[in-house]
Amino acid sequence: MILLGFIDDVLDIPWRVKLLLPTIAALPLLMAYAGGTSIIIPKPLASYVGVEVLELGWMYKLFMLLLAVFCTNSINIHAGLNGLEVGQTVVISAAVLIHNVMRIGSSKDLETQQAHAFSIYLVLPFLTTSLALLGFNWYPSSVFVGDTYTYFAGMTLAVVGILGHFSETLLLFFLPQVLNFLCSVPQLFHFVPCPRHRLPRFDTQTGLLTGTKDGNLVNIFLRLFGKCSEKSLCIRLLIFQAVSCLFCFWLRYMLTGWYK
Repeated sequence: MILLGFIDDVLDIPWRVKLLLPTIAALPLLMAYAGGTSIIIPKPLASYVGVEVLELGWMYKLFMLLLAVFCTNSINIHAGLNGLEVGQTVVISAAVLIHNVMRIGSSKDLETQQAHAFSIYLVLPFLTTSLALLGFNWYPSSVFVGDTYTYFAGMTLAVVGILGHFSETLLLFFLPQVLNFLCSVPQLFHFVPCPRHRLPRFDTQTGLLTGTKDGNLVNIFLRLFGKCSEKSLCIRLLIFQAVSCLFCFWLRYMLTGWYK
């Protein structure tokens, strides 16, 4: 995925082609995947489905492919500010690490413990190296991460969630990215005009950013909360990311024993 992200940075690939890049990168994962392809039906729905565990087969691998494509592109389109790309990745990775530790401590199933331990093996070095990178990417940035990092980050988190068997929780951690994608759908699929870079306007006199009509969280936050500096906007978006992860933990706690 790093190689494909570098190609995108160099060749300026169109959006319709970008959707194919994670698909290509996910093929080795799908070919080597030897885990289960069944899901546990939520307790409120089990009586309607008729089974507690549903075997999906190839449909589960299709879901893994779509999850990899979404995670990779969602990190890439929720960007444009110094520190935002790496910052959101650090917040999500920290939440994933905490979730893995909590699941290992609360589960007595050896297979579950091993899956979450393997997830830690991947996310811990990724988190620490991303923290080091954030020091150089924070405003004012001296390092431009580009698509090379965003694609790598999205694919890493997707693989961590898939091999750790907590894809539902991972999507909850990605709540801001899901909202950003939904707001971006009209432009990404060209229902309305979509510029190459959907960035806010910079006022040279005040040094503040002004939101445009583009449908992404960066501009939506500016339209809702008013003009602000790039650093302040990035901090607000990262706080929203952290609150979303806390909401995920709270939701899991409230639904434990009732949902699954």
